Amino acid sequence: MLVLTVAAASGCGTSEKAEQSVAAKPKTVSVAAATKDFKAAVDTFDTDGGCLEQAAGTCWSEMTAVMGPARTLRKAMNSDKTVGPEFWTGAYALIDTMENGIAVGEDKGAGTFSNRPDVLGSAHKLADWLDEHPTS
Repeated sequence: MLVLTVAAASGCGTSEKAEQSVAAKPKTVSVAAATKDFKAAVDTFDTDGGCLEQAAGTCWSEMTAVMGPARTLRKAMNSDKTVGPEFWTGAYALIDTMENGIAVGEDKGAGTFSNRPDVLGSAHKLADWLDEHPTS
């Protein structure tokens, strides 16, 4: 009886805190699932007509709609062990370009200093890259 009391008091055995930390750890999405979600976001952008308005601030929601799945895809690529990181170099570069465009924090419109090509143009290039570099 004394052994059980000491073991419980010293933290040996299952603790509620340990179970919570395991449960709180987010699961990583597979590359296949992340690729599917990313391509679906790009397809939705295209089928909805893209950025119809030229004015600044009219395409931010579309830009963020493709950026979220791109970030998830990068996380999936980082955790993928079937290919090395050098395989993903082209995809990482495109996602980095998207991040630079979105870092502006707003849609600059379709003018000279537009960030749309960085975000949306690179999203389309990334979708093409994924088609050209299948992992399964």
